[in-house]
Order: sequence, then C-alpha cells, then structure tokens
Amino acid sequence: MTSLRDRVGSELLPFVQQPGQYIGGEINQLAHAGDWQKADVRVAVAFPDAYTIGMSHLGCQILYWLINHTDGCCAERVYCPWGDAEAVMRSKGIELFTWDTRQPVSTADILAISLQYEMAFTSVLQLLDLANIPLRSADRDDRHPLVIAGGPQADNPEPVAEFLDLIVLGDGEASMAAILKAYGEMKGGGMRRREMIRALAQRFEWIYAPSLYTVEYCPDGTIRAIEPTDPTIPRTIQRCQTEDFDAAPFPLEPLVPYVEVVHDRFAIEIMRGCPQRCRFCHAGYTKRPVRVRSVDRILEMAEQMYAATGMDEFGLLSLSTADYPDLRELARRVNEQFAARRVNISVPSLRVDKMLQNIPWMVNSIRKSGLTIAVEAANDDMRAAIRKHVTDGDLLDGVRQAYKAGWRSIKLYFMLGFPGERTKDIDGIVHLSKKVSLARCELGKGPAQVNASVGWLVPKPYTPLQWAAQPEADYFHDARRRLASVLNAPDGRKRKRGVRIRTHNVERSVLEAVFSRGDRRLADVVAHAYENGARFDGWDECFRNDLWRNAFEATGVDPAWYAHRERPQSEVFPWDHLNGGATKDYLSRQYSDVFTQIGMPHPTTEAVPA
Repeated sequence: MTSLRDRVGSELLPFVQQPGQYIGGEINQLAHAGDWQKADVRVAVAFPDAYTIGMSHLGCQILYWLINHTDGCCAERVYCPWGDAEAVMRSKGIELFTWDTRQPVSTADILAISLQYEMAFTSVLQLLDLANIPLRSADRDDRHPLVIAGGPQADNPEPVAEFLDLIVLGDGEASMAAILKAYGEMKGGGMRRREMIRALAQRFEWIYAPSLYTVEYCPDGTIRAIEPTDPTIPRTIQRCQTEDFDAAPFPLEPLVPYVEVVHDRFAIEIMRGCPQRCRFCHAGYTKRPVRVRSVDRILEMAEQMYAATGMDEFGLLSLSTADYPDLRELARRVNEQFAARRVNISVPSLRVDKMLQNIPWMVNSIRKSGLTIAVEAANDDMRAAIRKHVTDGDLLDGVRQAYKAGWRSIKLYFMLGFPGERTKDIDGIVHLSKKVSLARCELGKGPAQVNASVGWLVPKPYTPLQWAAQPEADYFHDARRRLASVLNAPDGRKRKRGVRIRTHNVERSVLEAVFSRGDRRLADVVAHAYENGARFDGWDECFRNDLWRNAFEATGVDPAWYAHRERPQSEVFPWDHLNGGATKDYLSRQYSDVFTQIGMPHPTTEAVPA
C-alpha cells in the first residue's frame, strides 16, 4: 500500500500552486522519520489558517519546541490546505497530514488548535473534517484524538464549544507541560478517551470541558445560568499563568520556511501583558499580570536564534513594546551587538508618548521602511474615553522626531464605532492624517506618505465595552463614504498627495462582533456556513458574506441580536464562568466613564450625515 507520505508527494504536490508550503522538512525542523511512531504522546500542533500565516505564529512555535523537548513526546505541525489543495485531497481521498513527516492527523493523541481569531472558526472545522474526525465532540470515540484549543479566542469559545473536547484558559507553556504529563499517565494506565476529558477537567482549574456544563436560557433568549453537570469540576475556570517568564520554554532554533511568509523574521516576546488597559482591548485585560524578560536573556536568545537561522531581522514583540521598562538599554545593546552585521530590529505598533520621543537614539536599531502608530481615535477627548494615552501634541512631536531621523512614511491605525462617537471623530481621521503628513514639510522636505487604516469596533469580552452595541453596518458604510468625501474635499493645495485611507470589510466586522460575544447556539451557524463552502473567512479574496447570511437564515439565528444590541448590566454573558481577570463591577465603572469623558449621559452613536 502506498504511504500517505508518498501519496502527498505524487498525488498532491504536482497539482497545487506553491507546493513549497506543503513539503515540510524546513531548517530546524524537530520531528523526524520514526519519532511519531516511537513517541508515547503524539501531538498535532494546528494553526487554523494557511501555512504562510501559521509559520509566523510564535505561540505555535513555542508549543512545538516545548513538546519536542519533552521526553516521550513528539509534536508535528498542521495548517489548513488552501482551496486548490483541499479540492485535490477530497477528490483523491488524501486525509489531512502533518507537515513534518506526513503522518495522518487522525493518529495523534492530541490535536492542539490555536484559536486566534473569530474568523478562523470554519478553518477549525476544515481541519477536523479533512482529518476524518467528527465535527461534534459528542460524536467522537476512542479512535479519535483529544481536540484541545487555546489562545485568545478560547476566552469565549462558546460559539465553537460543541466542536472542542477541552479548552485551555491562559498561557500555553505551563498548561501544555502539565497536559503532556497527565495524558501520558492516563494513557499508560489505559484510561479511555471520554474519561480523560472529565479527569483533566477535574485535575486542572484552567481546563474547561464544554460537554460537562449546561446552559439555561431565559424566555428573551439571554442566558439564565451556566452550570457544571458534575460537582467535582469547578463552577469557574481560572487562567493558567507562566510565572517565570525569563525561564519559559522558547524556540531558540526557530523554523525557517522555504516560501515567503507574512513575517519573514525571527521574533522574541520581550514582555507579556500590557499596563495600559485601553478600554476596547481584550488582550490588555486578559494577559495580566505584566511579565518581562531581562535584557540579558533577550540578547542571549537573539544571538542563538540569529546563529540558527541567518535571518537579518528580528522582532521585539509585546502588546506595548514602548512600555518595556528597559527599552533604552535593550535598543542600545541590540545596536551594539547586531548593527555591524546589518541585522534590523522590528517593533509592532508604537506609542508615541514614550517611543517616538526617543527616535534619535534608535536610528541605527530600527529599520526605516515605515513606522506604525496605533492612534485609534482622532480627537483627544475620545482617546481619553477609551483610555488611549496619546494626544495630538504627543503624536505630532513624535512624528517630527521620526522625520528628522529619516522616516518618510507612517501608518496610522484608527477605529470607528465607539460609544458616543460624533461626526467630528470621523472627519478628524482625515484632518489628523493630513497634519501628520504635512509635519514633514516643516523640515523643508515633502509631505510624508501617511496610510491610515480604519477598522470598525468589535466589542470584546472581558473589556469595558463588552456591554456596548456595535453600530449597524449602514453606519459604517456611511462613515466610509464620509471619509472619502472629506479626504477629497478641496483644501487649497494644488496637488493632493500624502494621505491614503483604507477601511476594513464592514460585513466581516459585523460577523466578528456576532461571534466575539456569541453563545453555543451559533455552532449550527458555523457548521452550516462551513458545509456550504465558507473557508478562510479572514482573507478578503475568500470571505463570502452570502454564505453566512444564508447560514443565519437557515438556522433561524438573528445576527443583529448578538452584534447590535446594548447589553443590560444584569445580563449573564456566555463567558461568565471563565475568569478573564477584572471583575464585572470594575469593568462596568470603566464603561460608564467612557460617556463621562465625552460628556454624554448614555450610550448612543450619532448618525453620520450624508
């Protein structure tokens, strides 16, 4: 019989575009022929998106490294095949395989899925389906892997809870190490799969087994209660914390892809958590407490990773790199250690009040292809309302320093749809972007290229805005038209240049809001959309709103009820049995303060004039 490995090589690769993303065997691959069969515990580490996205995900690389450095365990990687590959696999009966040595995913003990984003829900089903694993947890038996999910979207996994056996809340390093040890003991003792689900939920306070909890609904459709069916499992799931961040497992020899991926560099997480707590930011509330890596450890890791990859750029990653307490020393020492080797450092979006003021001493440390600054709102009072600690003065002072240091282009991130939003908050995006562009002219140079990216508010669980109604799609479409009108209005300049404005897909943002605060009744919607062809919903070229519209109609679910409804303070949320960090009382006070800051008595969104 022809092996799966040989079938992939002869029946799949010659018939797909960019076959290099399916071949495995990358530099620094840890799993090799025979490891899978010899291992006591086999884990398929899955990222529910294309290889070009998944290979850049640091979390999966950390788990892959950790598992393969644990005695008796083997991890291999899994990504979603692109549409052309899926079609070939289905037509020829090729089941989903691991990338490292092309093992059937169905032979794993554990299928560990990273849930990063609401729009990956159908990709989770694609992974299960192509691996011949029943989509619903209730339909699986001892032949199937334990399907475990973690990551940011696991903080409210209810829309896909019926598809998952177990969900891990919190950090992955400590939780995965504990799961490997416990699973090995249970497997060695002959424990059956369904018994393992209950045993793991009893053993670890940060493991959530959805099948062991029931949801009771009120007549108006809201949730009355979420209760465990077994008194030996906790009513509230806690978060797993990696305490010693300096000593946490980390891939010092990261995988080097054969094809171009979204972030072609090696990356170091220098800090976990964020001290800012912007009122719209899910990660800012759930990733606490803040933990940092020491400068010495970061430099040691960077040297080892550079030697193992030869890459000429590495990223200093965190939710707010500007808040890293020893940033000045870190940048200086990185420059001393790597500048002569022409190695660039990359940083995520910057906070101007701390980072850009110090641009001159970072000139030789950060590449000048473009700066990215998360401004979020166009006016000072709205920024204060969402607790974004940036003022126009900070921003303009900062970009002037950047222009002096040689930068010529700036990317600004904005968001629209905040409670109490006014017309001036929309128009202000254009006006502020133009000011940022023209600030370069003060140096006797031409206007800077400013690319303003405008997203639409998606209220997130565990944040003060979890009660807020997302404005309806018409509001966002009107805002988009108004932005274009203001941008193109005559302003006395002969040449219109310097500012471009791009907006996110409105319908997808509405769908994100549905699932962000959704409950278990959405599982049928996800399944219906998937079965009718929904794939890679986060990709502009793949997203089909008609499939989702049909899914809501077929299942009788009203998406507006989830996305556009202001929640009363008394409402029980689908995630109330999962500990996200701050208390509801604290978040409620923060939500009230949003309106106080802009002088409005109640949540409302002003209509956008035509």
